[in-house]
Amino acid sequence: MTVIMGVVNVTPDSFSDGGRWFEPDAAIARGALLHEQGAELIDVGGESTRPGAQRVDPAEELRRVLPVVEGLADLGVPVSIDTMNASTARAALRAGAAIVNDVSGGLADPGMADVVAHSGAGYIVMHWRGGADASTAYMDVVTEVRDALKARIAELIVHGLRPEQIIVDPGLGFAKLPEHNWRLLGHLDQFATLGGGVLVAASRKRFVGRLLPDDAPAEARDEPTAVISALAARSGAWGVRVHDVPSTRRALDVVEHWAAGARDE
Repeated sequence: MTVIMGVVNVTPDSFSDGGRWFEPDAAIARGALLHEQGAELIDVGGESTRPGAQRVDPAEELRRVLPVVEGLADLGVPVSIDTMNASTARAALRAGAAIVNDVSGGLADPGMADVVAHSGAGYIVMHWRGGADASTAYMDVVTEVRDALKARIAELIVHGLRPEQIIVDPGLGFAKLPEHNWRLLGHLDQFATLGGGVLVAASRKRFVGRLLPDDAPAEARDEPTAVISALAARSGAWGVRVHDVPSTRRALDVVEHWAAGARDE
């Protein structure tokens, strides 16, 4: 069954929710609600990765996320920590997080691999070419992203991670044009054998917004995101990372009933 990862941005400048969950109590309540709505995992992040966003000092990032991770863990809500910083990951894992979601795949902080390896936690490794100035040029985006992730996994294994700890993320929207994102989604099967599964993180991203009128708010992207989530689940994705859980929960329920109906009696 495909895991739903609900997003809680503990930032003042998120493109998707404008800092609505910046205060710890609001973020904890939001995470608990997403869990009640059907998210098996809550992804807590304290640094925006929108285009043009400035890096956040690790101490400030930790100040934002640690009370939220602790609060959700105390409620029994499974948590992943969305961070590129090894120090933040270490503290969050000690506070109860079960997974590290690193959009840099360990490239932003060389200490990340050792932190995850010693913890035994799950590790989401995204394809990453760097910040806003990273090249969007590809000859064959599926092959190049797959090969880059394969090489990254091999290096992480050298640092002590087990293959089953690693979830790969093709990095939709990161140094990729819309046509690259759609091609990656259309070839998710190419990533299925790399690690312990594939995460699809398309929710509310700009390429999804291109399907809508120019003045449509970010929330309007939730409907096409739910369709993407359903198709990703049908393609065998380990998980989908979404801002609106109810629409995706309904979409995945359809996929599960469809699959049950297709099985022989």
